Amino acid sequence: MTTILLILHLMIAAALVGVVLLQRSEGGALGVGGGGGGFMTGRGAANFLTRVTASLAAAFFFTSLVLTLIAARTERPHSILDAPATAPVAKEPAPSTPVTPPAQGGILDKLAPATPKVPQSQ
Repeated sequence: MTTILLILHLMIAAALVGVVLLQRSEGGALGVGGGGGGFMTGRGAANFLTRVTASLAAAFFFTSLVLTLIAARTERPHSILDAPATAPVAKEPAPSTPVTPPAQGGILDKLAPATPKVPQSQ
């Protein structure tokens, strides 16, 4: 749903930009825009483009609001900055019993070089 609405929103935005660029310039930017011959001329074309622009702007506004509401309702993990501060947890004390060395035949005995046993003479 969100993906379809987002694609529709982008298409409306692109169409809105195109329709605005098609409109005739009304201002005087040193006589740069609004020449005599254009793509659509006449009063009827101006009314049509004005209505299309208004309807695309309303659709853009509507899809923006719906996308915002959808984004606000979705469940997502919150930021760690939003979590309330908690008291630091006290560390557990070290164990009171000493650590005993490994029994004979452990991994260290296998890795250590064996000392040759000298036979005793009688």
